[in-house]
Amino acid sequence: MEITTMSQAMQLHAQILKAGNQQNQNLSKLFTFSALSPSGDLSYARLILDSFPAPNSYYYNTMIRAYSQSSDPIQALLLFLPMLEDPTHHTPRPDKFTYPFLLKSCARLRLTHEGKQIHGLIAKSGLEWDRYIQHSLIHMYCLGGESGLAYMVFDRMPDRDVVSWTSMIDGLVEDGRPIEAIRLFEQMVDDGVEVNDATVVSVLRACAETGALGVGRRVHGVVEGRGIGLKANVNSALIDMYAKCGCIESAWQVFDDIVDKDVFAWTAMISGLASHGHCQDAIDLFSKMQGFGIKPDERTMIAVLSACRNAGQVAEGYAYLRSMQNEYGVRPTIQHYGCMVDLLARAGHLKEAEEFIRKMPIEPDVVMCRNLIWACKVHKDTERAERLIIHLRQPKMGSNDSGSYVLIGNVYASAGKWHDKARVRELMKQKGLVKPPGFSRIELEGEIHEFAVGDSGHPEAETIYRKLEEIEDNLRKEGYDPKLSEVLLEIDDEEKAFQLSHHSEKLALAFGLIRTSPGSEIRIVKNLRSCENCHAVMKLISKVYQREIIMRDRIRFHHFKNGDCSCRDYW
Repeated sequence: MEITTMSQAMQLHAQILKAGNQQNQNLSKLFTFSALSPSGDLSYARLILDSFPAPNSYYYNTMIRAYSQSSDPIQALLLFLPMLEDPTHHTPRPDKFTYPFLLKSCARLRLTHEGKQIHGLIAKSGLEWDRYIQHSLIHMYCLGGESGLAYMVFDRMPDRDVVSWTSMIDGLVEDGRPIEAIRLFEQMVDDGVEVNDATVVSVLRACAETGALGVGRRVHGVVEGRGIGLKANVNSALIDMYAKCGCIESAWQVFDDIVDKDVFAWTAMISGLASHGHCQDAIDLFSKMQGFGIKPDERTMIAVLSACRNAGQVAEGYAYLRSMQNEYGVRPTIQHYGCMVDLLARAGHLKEAEEFIRKMPIEPDVVMCRNLIWACKVHKDTERAERLIIHLRQPKMGSNDSGSYVLIGNVYASAGKWHDKARVRELMKQKGLVKPPGFSRIELEGEIHEFAVGDSGHPEAETIYRKLEEIEDNLRKEGYDPKLSEVLLEIDDEEKAFQLSHHSEKLALAFGLIRTSPGSEIRIVKNLRSCENCHAVMKLISKVYQREIIMRDRIRFHHFKNGDCSCRDYW
């Protein structure tokens, strides 16, 4: 009997109980359905497990697997503990099928310490060389920020297959080490290991994050040469990579070449257009998608709301938010409400944004509050910002991170309240919080170069700083005057000007001007929001040096050309 609903499963269970046959093989079938099927019921599966006087390892492993994939993965670890007790307690011992899902739970919960303890149990049980367990260890260590330990497991594998390489590459991307992931992929190809679609998707994510367009194009060549491009997940990853590397035309081309477009391909293209400021094109494509009968999902609606946000279309944003559940059956999440708050805030509707947060059916998160505070700073509404800061600092907001404190300090500094900013910096020091470093990346001839503020560690640093001086001289002739108010430090104007001239994107741009031919495009990826001064400088450089500069910051893309920016100074 095939089980497709919980109603069928419960009817079958009733028949088994009535017959008094606990050994009926249909019992394992309905248990598996209850535990693992999207239409199942995890709590019902647990009731079945608990009803057995001495369940075997299959039942325990299946339940642990189900918990590892659930919204409460800690239950997998709690269920595992009795398996370590004396076997006379009628609990099966863990085996090679138990550990991968335990490690998955540790990975999802970032419980690296517990993962290490499980690794020790694996070694004691002689299962350390099981390949599936090794892949799970790599994944767990990378997600827990222990890439060094993941490399140790990877390097000790005597026979690495495509899954081994892909696990390590994907883990590095998850751990925020995309450049290392790209290098490992190149080593994999050099070693003659055949890549698959999962490998390609992982390395394309790394290319997208770093802006490594050249590497991404080479990966695209591998895709076409090996016939992997027919897979939907690869096509969506290619669209995403080209869009995030600043080449929206190539993203369009990949999208147009897909014969049977799924929701992920449509969403990737809509999102790419929105991030590049082609907001009306994004909204038009969404309408076209609906015309083809494709139902949008949560991510599609985030992309559409992002298009409204980047275009400042407040009324349209409200309309799409209202239609989500009514027309498409998509329940708004914190990300959707966050887009709406950001849209209102950027448009200067600060009071309306604050009211919107107050009336939301879900609690605001720290990101939403920070975005509104940032907008208050931009629109010089210090009073509202200070009121929101009080709310942000409440324990329930979970804002005990460096980003929140840096923002609060900047708000005080922009209002000239240096004593309050000093107090915030002292609090950060007491809590051991460090401001995340800003950096910019530029890819040249297949190599990714990364610059921090005032970076002097690059091999060509001396040449780069000479180029910066030349740029400053040329810009002054065009009437450039540094916006010193952007430097939120209590220092003299000369030091402020020096600070501004050495921002990471300017170093990356100077290097790009040195190493690329006249008239060619320069692409830069920045991990933070661009400041107003750097934005103005980029516009002016695009005019003086006759270069198109394509820069991605934390929020969106900026295409600088002939002294203008595609964002129209709205970002």
